[in-house]
Amino acid sequence: MILVNTDYIAGKELEMLGLVKGSTIQSKNIGRDITQSFKTIVGGELKAYTDMMNDARALATKRMVEEAERMGADAIVNVRYASAAVMQGAAEVMAYGTAVKFVS
Repeated sequence: MILVNTDYIAGKELEMLGLVKGSTIQSKNIGRDITQSFKTIVGGELKAYTDMMNDARALATKRMVEEAERMGADAIVNVRYASAAVMQGAAEVMAYGTAVKFVS
């Protein structure tokens, strides 16, 4: 599966199949949250949160690709990511784009 953040793939004619998306909601681990709050005192990267968000983006992308595969897509164009707080201590990550099939 080809994923691009442009609305075209060089050298390919595309047939649009429709919107695809994948999402996940991740919550903070209470132990991790306590140790990361100490990190805010001295500054620096909150590595545990960076890892959590990277994992969430990977899962959302995987779910988006699975939806596109069910549609028979060859690629997804205009791939975008969004995140939002859902409640205290939890965030949603969404991946979305347009599933396309190559025209022969």
